[in-house]
Amino acid sequence: MTCPRVGVVVTDDQLVALVAADRAEGRTIALANGCFDILHVGHVRYLEGARAEADRLVVAINDDESVRALKGDGRPILTGAARAELVAALRAVDYVVLFSDLTVDRMLRLLTPDVHCKGTDYTVDSVPERDVVRAYGGRTVIVGDPKDHSTRDLLRKLGAG
Repeated sequence: MTCPRVGVVVTDDQLVALVAADRAEGRTIALANGCFDILHVGHVRYLEGARAEADRLVVAINDDESVRALKGDGRPILTGAARAELVAALRAVDYVVLFSDLTVDRMLRLLTPDVHCKGTDYTVDSVPERDVVRAYGGRTVIVGDPKDHSTRDLLRKLGAG
């Protein structure tokens, strides 16, 4: 019996090289992104759905400063390094990279993934990065289950204790 593989946490430069090697071998690339602060089943289902869209799945995770800017004081709960390690341990994930931007536009331009995957709280037309993806010829898809769980809800439940 072999151990299941896990993804790796990489830098931007390492990721560019890995994606180039995958493309040279004919593999397709999907990119998913988010904060992933307190991993929950919705995250797992989102990433499994994203993985089904391509041969390799890259997950771009907001760093601590960008999570704070997006989610407010008290967030993130877990450090970027911890969140990246947890996400990389999921079987659907190949590569994880932390990014500091408030949007994933720069990462999309850097990697030009075949598919940009967003969760069900979006429609293809409401994805903020859709024009960036269209400009380089990629496609945007909505994956995962209905958004009936969130880190915010988990934190509320934990606070009610």
